[in-house]
Amino acid sequence: MTITEVRIKLCEENNERLLAFCSVTFNNAFVVRDLKIIEGTRGTFVAMPSRKLTDRCPRCGGKNHLRAGFCNQCGSRLDETRAMRLAENGRAKLHADIAHPIHAGSREMMQVAVVRAYGDEKEKARHPGYVCRYDDYDSDFEDADTITYGAVAMETGKQLKAHGPAPVKGPHLAEVVAHREAV
Repeated sequence: MTITEVRIKLCEENNERLLAFCSVTFNNAFVVRDLKIIEGTRGTFVAMPSRKLTDRCPRCGGKNHLRAGFCNQCGSRLDETRAMRLAENGRAKLHADIAHPIHAGSREMMQVAVVRAYGDEKEKARHPGYVCRYDDYDSDFEDADTITYGAVAMETGKQLKAHGPAPVKGPHLAEVVAHREAV
């Protein structure tokens, strides 16, 4: 697996630690968005995209972030120390990674590529006429020669199995598009 593109969005605010957001593309086929580039006590590092951890209200069962003081559903007061009871090593874990490298070698590969791209982006931002390309992903796919399994299955009349899409055999995207336009 190779990193084929890294896009950086520099933070405009003078945030002390958060330097930028980035997206990493692997093999021109898979994108992981919303990685954070952070200035830590031991230098710059890349934080993986994450989600807030939640628990349930004891009264109504509604989901709430671990730091919430009141339930989002019923409004009852929540125990604000509940996150600390779930803590390991004295620090409450409030977020969980959505995507992350499996081993140290892949983390290092990603870290080096992202930090290098961050430095390049900072240099580009100094020049007049600089335009950030971070949010250009949607326009990249307008002319792309890709299509979802579901669309191919609909066009070719093939059924998808309940456990997920099978490899698609059938017409090339251009043939599917030509068929759509002809109908």
